[in-house]
Amino acid sequence: MTRTFAERVTEIEAGPCRLYVLPVPVEQVVTLRGSLRTWPDVAAGETLLQRLTVAMLDRGTRRRDRFELARLLEDRGAHLSFASKGTRVEFAGRMLRRHLSDVLPLLAEQLREPRFDPDEFEKARLHVQAQLQQQLEQTSTRARIALSQRLYPPAHPNYRRDPEAELERLATLTLEEVQAYHAAHFGANELILVLVGNVQPEAAEPLVRAAFADWPAHQATPRFAAEAAPQPPDRVLIHVPDRQNLDVLMGHAVALRRQHPDYVPLYVGTYILGGNFSARLMATVRDEQGLTYGIHAALEGISTEHEGHFEIEVTLSQDRLEQGIAATLEQVQRFVDEGVTEEELAEKKDMLTGLFQTGLSTTSGLATALLINIERGFGPGYLDRYPEEIRAVTRQQVNEAVQRYLNPAALHTVVAGSVMTEIH
Repeated sequence: MTRTFAERVTEIEAGPCRLYVLPVPVEQVVTLRGSLRTWPDVAAGETLLQRLTVAMLDRGTRRRDRFELARLLEDRGAHLSFASKGTRVEFAGRMLRRHLSDVLPLLAEQLREPRFDPDEFEKARLHVQAQLQQQLEQTSTRARIALSQRLYPPAHPNYRRDPEAELERLATLTLEEVQAYHAAHFGANELILVLVGNVQPEAAEPLVRAAFADWPAHQATPRFAAEAAPQPPDRVLIHVPDRQNLDVLMGHAVALRRQHPDYVPLYVGTYILGGNFSARLMATVRDEQGLTYGIHAALEGISTEHEGHFEIEVTLSQDRLEQGIAATLEQVQRFVDEGVTEEELAEKKDMLTGLFQTGLSTTSGLATALLINIERGFGPGYLDRYPEEIRAVTRQQVNEAVQRYLNPAALHTVVAGSVMTEIH
């Protein structure tokens, strides 16, 4: 009999770190995923400051410069990376089992003791600047930014600032501000480490404990808005030069969090509407009417801590913009009014559970899924429960959730591309 993930994953309190170890029969390889809570002041724009601080983590430590750090990892065929993710900083890695005792101290060193070299700081600033400048030319990104500003207050984690404003702010940030942010927001707060692969809990625990044992928690507190605050629905035009194909994003806020019983039925319903190439919107707006090359619908930004939104993204040509928007809205309204059929529900439930199982076929997929659900507070056992939740969803539950949460009349529309004049 196959053991469940709840039975196979060992949870250990290794000093201030919650360590989760899942041994799997792979040859010598260990995959690492983890995160810590930073609590940036979202309304004050500290997410950009956090992003720049994270960009400094792999640019040397107090004990060694970036070149020695890179050499130590490369000599062992290992890698570590860091990312700013809302109110958390996440990290990932991969190494051979015999190098775990070398890589874990390096991970702790990078998180705890960045070098903050002035020259490296300017390089990190240029790197973040290039990413923001690239956003100016990306129609889909510009549309998402504009939609977020219509749906959320500036203190909400899903709110995104204009790249122009972020570039101005980036130019004023100093190394001293980055150092102060690290001192105030980096610590062993909700520190999680997941190890998957050729590793045993009894071997990993003392290494993790030694790396993080004396790392204190920081004193930052939660400072964000959990609820959406949508403006009245309207149409926003974002002009992006030399982009004849238009990215159209339609969306509205959804007053729902990930742990709510309605989430899974609504997620299944949204997937039936626009989750893949055989979904309703693709079958009608693209295949039958030939109005677009791509269209999809999804729930975005919903977490256990804050609300998110429903969105539809469709690519349209200039001459089919109005027709494409009208056809999309018609199909969404029809979907809400008529609901799903038993046949498409059964098909999509099989597809969703299959995709989930496929995602767990690698150590990377396993470690990522474990981290996500541990962060949510669901625990490792949710990897066992999730497919069961999907299979248990009924047609009535899906249709009731769709009618309760999806409202075509509340959809905002953002059009991004080479649009010079008002279009209706």
